[in-house]
Amino acid sequence: MRSSRTSLIRRTAVAVAAVTAALALAACGNDSGSGGSGHEGHGSSASASSTGDHNGQDVSFAQGMIPHHQQALEMARLAAGRARSAQVKDLAARIEKAQDPEIRTMSGWLRTWGEEVPSAMPGMDHSADSGMTGMMDTKDMTALEKASGAEFDTMFLTMMIEHHKGAVEMAEAEKSKGSYGPATSLADDIVTAQTAEITEMNKLLGKS
Repeated sequence: MRSSRTSLIRRTAVAVAAVTAALALAACGNDSGSGGSGHEGHGSSASASSTGDHNGQDVSFAQGMIPHHQQALEMARLAAGRARSAQVKDLAARIEKAQDPEIRTMSGWLRTWGEEVPSAMPGMDHSADSGMTGMMDTKDMTALEKASGAEFDTMFLTMMIEHHKGAVEMAEAEKSKGSYGPATSLADDIVTAQTAEITEMNKLLGKS
């Protein structure tokens, strides 16, 4: 994963021209705004008032997924002013709409359980060594913040695919080892929605 991450910027530069053409073609027939990807509704499905038993996996899932989501939101919020593609902007808006409520839901669980809630302070450490798969490091995030237009679109999609794959891996662990119903339900939603978005982003990159 580490070697893949360090080569993101190089691969992005090579892919920009091809992706620009792919995005232009997709704009002619893509109706992703109406189709959605299943992200919406995560908060409602996982915000049940149940106070059933939870285990250590449930705590680890919430404490890991909160900063993971926070970084995804940080990336998504850059798209409004930097992306060229309407499809990329739409995707970023949907990611923000889904993951912000999920952060609040998971924070609520942790407070109820008497566990530490990860900080939501902006500018958090983007450490690739945090133990959370798919997280971008400071170099990656700095490059994304400096990019614009087609370069941003390609870099955003490439990074977000890796980020989503990490979230899916974390959610699969929760599904198999967690015991708190709302948490395993949220994990299932994340797997479904983010897997669909990975497919969508690969299409925008011309990889499918």
